[in-house]
Amino acid sequence: MGRLAATEGLSEIQQEILSTVRTFVDKEIIPHATDLEHKDEFPDAIVEGMKQMGLFGLMIPEEYGGLGESLLTYALVVEEIARGWMSVSGVINTHFIVAYMLRQHGTDEQKSRLLPKMATGEIRGGFSMSEPGCGSDVAAIKSKGVRDGDTYVLDGQKMWLTNGARAGLIATLVKTDEGGDSVYKNMTTFLVEKEPGFGETAQGITIPGKIDKMGYKGVETTEMVLEGARVPASSILGGEEGRGQGFYQMMDGVEVGRVNVAARACGISIRAFELAIQYAQQRQTFGKPIYQHQAIQFKLAEMATKVEAAHLLMVNAARLKDAGLRNDVEAGMAKLLASEYCNEVTQE
Repeated sequence: MGRLAATEGLSEIQQEILSTVRTFVDKEIIPHATDLEHKDEFPDAIVEGMKQMGLFGLMIPEEYGGLGESLLTYALVVEEIARGWMSVSGVINTHFIVAYMLRQHGTDEQKSRLLPKMATGEIRGGFSMSEPGCGSDVAAIKSKGVRDGDTYVLDGQKMWLTNGARAGLIATLVKTDEGGDSVYKNMTTFLVEKEPGFGETAQGITIPGKIDKMGYKGVETTEMVLEGARVPASSILGGEEGRGQGFYQMMDGVEVGRVNVAARACGISIRAFELAIQYAQQRQTFGKPIYQHQAIQFKLAEMATKVEAAHLLMVNAARLKDAGLRNDVEAGMAKLLASEYCNEVTQE
């Protein structure tokens, strides 16, 4: 790829991590991706390899057994993985959103108990905000949490949980009556713990089954049904101080997720461009490789420009977040442009 989609200012450690991941993608993901996608088969061997490389602990601080890397490093790793098969990046996306939310908002007890197990991949993280009747309209959620002494009783139906079955920890947003003057101040995030699998995975918590999808195969997407699920008050993200802060905590995590979506789109675009270059060099018409035709040169130049533009927006959004600055607008822009360009580049 040469200069295309390169990232300036990376440390030697970041470069080494990305080089290792790229080699892993070339050897362990790309040769198997098509077969696994068609079979809708979970990539167990690939996930085990990512565990051994420490990728599940990439953004988790070293004191909890992770690598302590930045959002930028994570985004660039996701870009490399999605270049091989986007579904594999989905295995770690929600995991890292939850790990990030724990790192930023969790109590010392929550962090010390959960993050070490997340760093090894022993516990996988899931992220649950959407419901059958709402996605980005978070204020419209209907799931509720009602306090009963030292516990909360959760009821409702959550939707579109990536890793919903394999996750052992799901950050779940519900409405709670905190007496706030705004609906956004009456939402709380609970760290819901369950057993991996389908069916009733904990008292009052059911994962019905996989949702069939047209694409994004391999990684499972599920519902989660809460029927009188009783969870301790200590499972509130951030403890008592986290009551009524769920919306703000979730939006903080969503910014990480939007950078991730942009990175995945960048990875797919890069792979599509690589394949286009290979084909343009091999395919011949009128006595010469098609890359020598001006029409194809124009097409490749536009594809390369879109790959580069999307990558730069994604990197900028990640660096802003790492610097402790607002990146909500920039993350949204990166997600929008990268996904639009991904569609165009792959079609071309």
